[in-house]
Amino acid sequence: MPVLAELAKKPAKNLSVSASKKSGPFLEARARAAFRRRLLAWYDAHRRDLPWRKDRDPYRVWLSEIMLQQTRVAAVIEKYAQFLGLFPTVEHLAAATQASVLAAWSGLGYYRRARALHEAARAIVRERGGECPATAEEWRQLPGIGRYTSAAIASIAFGEKVAVVDGNVERVAERLLGRRLAAAEVWILAEELLSPQRPGDFNQAMMELGATVCIPREPKCLLCPVAGECATKGNLPQTEKMQRTTKATVFYALDCRDGKVRLTQRPGTAAVMPSMWELPEALANGSEPEVWLRLKHSIMSTNYDVRVVRGGTKVGKRVAVARLGEIPLTGLARKILRAAEIL
Repeated sequence: MPVLAELAKKPAKNLSVSASKKSGPFLEARARAAFRRRLLAWYDAHRRDLPWRKDRDPYRVWLSEIMLQQTRVAAVIEKYAQFLGLFPTVEHLAAATQASVLAAWSGLGYYRRARALHEAARAIVRERGGECPATAEEWRQLPGIGRYTSAAIASIAFGEKVAVVDGNVERVAERLLGRRLAAAEVWILAEELLSPQRPGDFNQAMMELGATVCIPREPKCLLCPVAGECATKGNLPQTEKMQRTTKATVFYALDCRDGKVRLTQRPGTAAVMPSMWELPEALANGSEPEVWLRLKHSIMSTNYDVRVVRGGTKVGKRVAVARLGEIPLTGLARKILRAAEIL
């Protein structure tokens, strides 16, 4: 394994950015302390009022971190409250069936997160009597918990002095130093800058800065509390990455009558969204079927033109509309059913 890749998986305790590159704004402890003060003062005054920030309960912090992975904050806010209403404690989550957990997760996508969350809850109840781990190292022993998530939970809920790196932190770090950084270098800088007195708040402040001010393509430098320490003051010259997207057209059949809608269940062995329920695909049979409903849907880097036809299929199983909230629907199925005013 390459050295940098190996470093990226382990805390960089004996390395420093100043040792790896003899330049930059953070060579002196005084400069790092000033950076912390400015960033934390900004965070205290301007942080978003998000429901998972109202307390430091480890179960709630953990849930929010899993939900926020690759998902917009706006989408998580609604689901977070609904999920907690169904599973208010780790014991409730552990006692639930996987199908009910997936149904509650429906709409957030990346359902492996929900399965791992459920497995981890069962492990916490079975092996720890329902008591959540207090350290990042312990969290990493659980399903679905990696270096970032374990550090975020441990620092926010328990005040452990451990840094986090996500896409927002990486972007902030690279602009601060004015160059592209290897994964290991980003973690090193994050550890060096970390506030020992308020590690959880500092980690959230770094992520908040990247999410609301130091944003991709058009950073709001005039609003940045640490612009004075930034080597770039904008985008990295000719290096900001634009994600390539692809387009695809898909057809689905909507058969809803007598209070029931026809759905198919993906195989449990499917690589994507196993065991989830969705509308049957509509077959063209040599000609394009008449479209009744049309909408857009994006999954990762693919933008789908979704075209829905009425009836026209015997595939799948008829499910009572009243039961749709109890089964795990794919996000696209839920979007179609809402557009059709069935949900």
